[in-house]
Amino acid sequence: MCTSISWTKGAHYFGRNLDLEGSFGEGVTAVPRNYAWKFKKMATPRIGRAMIGMATVQAGVPLFYDAVNENGLSMSGLNFPKNAVYLKPNSKKYNLAPYELIPYVLLTCKNLTEAKELVREVNLIDEPFGKGLPLTPLHFMISDKTGSLVAEPTADGLKVYENPVGVLTNNPHFPMQLQRLNDFLNLTPYEPVNRFSENVDLASYSRGMGAIGLPGDSSSASRFVRAVFARANIVSGESEEEKVGAFFHMLENVAMVRGCVRLKENVYEETVYSSCCNTDTGVYYYTTYQERSIHAVDLHRIDLEGTMPAFYPLASTQTIKFEN
Repeated sequence: MCTSISWTKGAHYFGRNLDLEGSFGEGVTAVPRNYAWKFKKMATPRIGRAMIGMATVQAGVPLFYDAVNENGLSMSGLNFPKNAVYLKPNSKKYNLAPYELIPYVLLTCKNLTEAKELVREVNLIDEPFGKGLPLTPLHFMISDKTGSLVAEPTADGLKVYENPVGVLTNNPHFPMQLQRLNDFLNLTPYEPVNRFSENVDLASYSRGMGAIGLPGDSSSASRFVRAVFARANIVSGESEEEKVGAFFHMLENVAMVRGCVRLKENVYEETVYSSCCNTDTGVYYYTTYQERSIHAVDLHRIDLEGTMPAFYPLASTQTIKFEN
């Protein structure tokens, strides 16, 4: 289970929680313009765009969970179990394996408008990366500072939706997630007023009662509502540190605490990492479950004209700053 957020405050910020029962050796991966991408059914796009994001690297190939290109277009793939449908190749479409969609879009497109046109012509095919790496059921959020889209693979092809709230979690289908927000239209960050009855003297006895009813469980549908509420109401200062900190607070609001979601004996879902990329500057920030300090990798500090990706393993030891 995962949560992805797109947020613009001066600059555009894009990131996500990756919620899993374990790590696949992922790390921050910066890919230069001249890396030789190869796709199963498609030729490599002529334009080489550098990108940075979180990936596991298999046989020298970055398999991105989320990434941002040097033009500020961002994309993430989130688990979409029992709903994602991958099809056979179609000669009239761009045939891409699911793990190829993020790099292909970020190589081909410089903004959300171009991405929308491209993705509408994509056919996600039922072809895994290789042996021992089965396909993961995914849907995708694509964003830049102008807005967001959601792309969901179905039996009828890849459906593309406008995303007015800048949030994506997992199931159910995105239109159902948006529809469910209507159940919470009375929630407010302000002090509630008595609408129960004119004949009953009621008053709040605690701060925060305007949001009573905001779901607090870990299900993807509840995390969606909680993340949308936080994104809509969060307040931040204007410095980069304050804005990045605010973004991580939004992600912490929907993070998985080890032990609270138990998959089987001694197997627990947890937020493996949280990320936030300033898509204007190409600086990719992250924290991990074990290390809550914010780390950063700058796309523009690698050789952008190089041919090989730069891989930065995730920090795994908590640092504590003593004040005495």
